[in-house]
Amino acid sequence: MNNVRTVSDTKRTFYSLHTRPINTIYRRVVEELMVEMHLLSVNVDFSYNPIYALGVVTTFDRFMQGYQPEQDKESIFNAICQAVEQEPQRYRQDAERLQALAQSIPSSDLIAWLSQANTPQQDGDLQAQLQAIAHNPNFKYSRLFAIGLFTLLESSNPDLVKDEKQRTEALKTIADGLHLVDDKLNKDLELYRSNLDKMTQALAVMADMLSADRRKREQRQQQSSTPVAPPTGNE
Repeated sequence: MNNVRTVSDTKRTFYSLHTRPINTIYRRVVEELMVEMHLLSVNVDFSYNPIYALGVVTTFDRFMQGYQPEQDKESIFNAICQAVEQEPQRYRQDAERLQALAQSIPSSDLIAWLSQANTPQQDGDLQAQLQAIAHNPNFKYSRLFAIGLFTLLESSNPDLVKDEKQRTEALKTIADGLHLVDDKLNKDLELYRSNLDKMTQALAVMADMLSADRRKREQRQQQSSTPVAPPTGNE
C-alpha cells in the first residue's frame, strides 16, 4: 500500500526547491494555493484538466502581482507545481492555449461550448475533456476549476464578467451543461473576486507605507548632510 503524501511533505519539498524567503504579505497566498493543490492531488476523484490549470495560473499571477524581487515569481510557481508532483510548464502552456482560444471566439460561442450546447472543431482535446467532465458523476469540482471557467469568460469578454446579471446567467448555463452546482460556482467566484480586491487594497496600503518610509529616510539624509553654520566669533 502506497503512503499518501501529506501537506507537510509537500511544504517540505516546496521549501527545498525555493530556498529564498517569501515576502510576508504573499506567504499566505503561496501556502494556501499549495495546500489546495495538494489536497486535490491526493483525492481519488481528481484528475488534471486544462481549465483547472488555467485557474491555478490565474490565481498565482493575480495574487502575486507586485511581488519583489520579480525574478523570484517563476521559481515560486515552479516549486509549488513540483511540490505536488506536477509539471509547471504543462500548467503554463495549457493556460496560455486556453486564454488564446477564449480571446479568438465570441463569448456566446464560448458559453455554448463550455455548456456543451454545441461542439466546435477547435481544440479537440479540450472538447473531449469537457465531455468527460459533463458525463462524470464523480468529477472533482474545485474552486480553482471555477476560477479557470471565470478566466475564460473574462478573456473572451471582460465586460460580460463585470455585469452581474450577464455573469450569473453565463455561469448558470455553463454549470447546467457540465452538471455542476451553480450556487457553489457563484459563491466560490464571489469569494475569489472579494479576495482579489482585498489583496489589491493591502498592496496599495503597503506601497503607501513604503513610500512614506522612503520620504522620511530621504529627509533624514538631507538633514544630516546640511552643513552646520560656523560660529560668528563676535561673542
